[in-house]
Amino acid sequence: MSISSLGVGSGLALDDLVRQLISSERQPKELRLDAREKAVDAEISALGSIKSKISEFQDAVDKLRDGSNLNSREPTITNPSEDDDVISADASNSALRGSYEIIVQQLASGSRITTDAGAFASSSDSLINSGTGSLTFSVGTEDSFTININDTTTLADLRELINSSDDNFGVTANIIETGTIDGPRLVILSDKVGEGNNLEITNDSGNAELDRLTTTGGTNNIDPSNIQSAQNAIAIVDGIEVQSTSNEFENTIQSVSFTANELSPTNSNGEQVATILSIGFNKEGVEEDIKSFISSYNSLVDEIERLTRYGATSDDEDGPLAGDSLLRGLQLSIGTIVGEEVPNSGVSSLFQLGIELNEDGRLEIGTEDFGFGTGQARLNDTLEESFDNISILFNDEDNGIAVRLYELVDQYSSTSGLISSRERSARDERDSVDTAREALELRMANFEQTVRLRYVNLDKTIAQLNQTGSALFAALI
Repeated sequence: MSISSLGVGSGLALDDLVRQLISSERQPKELRLDAREKAVDAEISALGSIKSKISEFQDAVDKLRDGSNLNSREPTITNPSEDDDVISADASNSALRGSYEIIVQQLASGSRITTDAGAFASSSDSLINSGTGSLTFSVGTEDSFTININDTTTLADLRELINSSDDNFGVTANIIETGTIDGPRLVILSDKVGEGNNLEITNDSGNAELDRLTTTGGTNNIDPSNIQSAQNAIAIVDGIEVQSTSNEFENTIQSVSFTANELSPTNSNGEQVATILSIGFNKEGVEEDIKSFISSYNSLVDEIERLTRYGATSDDEDGPLAGDSLLRGLQLSIGTIVGEEVPNSGVSSLFQLGIELNEDGRLEIGTEDFGFGTGQARLNDTLEESFDNISILFNDEDNGIAVRLYELVDQYSSTSGLISSRERSARDERDSVDTAREALELRMANFEQTVRLRYVNLDKTIAQLNQTGSALFAALI
């Protein structure tokens, strides 16, 4: 006889028994794989977290290592009043410390040309009675464009033609309606500033009616009194007159550039009041970098201790990298470096800079005096009096704290570093768990097939015995 479902022939719950046997065989192996997978996933996550913290710390260290703020110069501008914005300034790292009095007497400007009073009766009248003509607008030999005119072109049309010309290099035109016998007056401005960059308007065609719009090329050109030439910016620096063809003064003061934004204000006597430009060290930027370094150091130590801690009680879970020697070694190494002195520097330790290691192994700006002043007081004094020594403390090429820290953490954070190597090993381990799980599934499928075959045979045997017993019992009756 054939058995269509396990247990049908014998009447026994053989299918349940098979499932229990398979589950008993699978469960311990699966639990071991689950635990192994959970541990590996926790390790990969923890390594990613610590790698991120190390990268943040390295970025903070790098700002002190490369000395971008330590070596930079910070211009400070003191205007006559808060409402003034006379100059703005930049200084390169080679700028010398100093203070300068600056007065802006004149801003750079381009040409301004205004047609003569009474030259036109209406902005809607034609510029010429008949024929054609052209006007060329030019500054020097490189910048120019030409406007063609016919007997329908009005003053208003000319304004639009100037402003919309594809070759326009920075000339704008506008019409002022005087409402008097002076009639409309065309005002033409050029943005080519600086002495010698004068705008010229040339009557190309010799049409006498166009002379009233030109500065050259005719016999009845615009009156010179209505032509304002392009001019330089003029400033007085510590009593010395300086000029620039633009409003930016480059290297007038060595390695310093400043831009004239507006004329210096005058006092009650009509005298212009100076703006004070001071060039000093970038103390605010350095203090910000130092505090960022402290914060990222503490954040890294916090993360190391969170990941490597052992639970205080049996109910308290261990960190995902409990007792990990690699991270404990990193914590010990960075703690050693920040606690050591740097030779050949007037500021030889972080303590002199006001930075201390507290009892928890964290950096902080000290609050205790110790007879040397509080940490913030020491930091302020050092920033004011020993700025160059701070640079040596952090970025001396052999012993600088930031240099050594950067080299240390780079061994951990680089693509070929210790953390990346651990990550690769952990991912390989994760792959091996997946492989082992696939192998388990194959083994369990084979095991189930073997067990079911055995119990199918048992089911058949019991069914046959039951049939034989039933026949004998019937014969006896």
